Amino acid sequence: MSLDRNPDPAPNSAAARFAIIQIVRFSGVALVLLGLAIQSGRVAALAGIPAWIGYVLIAVGLIDTFVAPAVLARRWRTPPQ
Repeated sequence: MSLDRNPDPAPNSAAARFAIIQIVRFSGVALVLLGLAIQSGRVAALAGIPAWIGYVLIAVGLIDTFVAPAVLARRWRTPPQ
């Protein structure tokens, strides 16, 4: 017995999923840029943060930019009919 009350997804769900994927990509790019700013040490406001945190942010940002959208798209793929 299925508990899914709405088996047919709404037409706007594709647009919402696309927007979420783009937000994830954008946040990944923002993390990479923040990590680069921290790691370089040239931004005065971020000077007290250790460089290793910048490297971690760069790695997480790259995963957010390239891996997470593919995982989300695969998870949300429409099942064959």
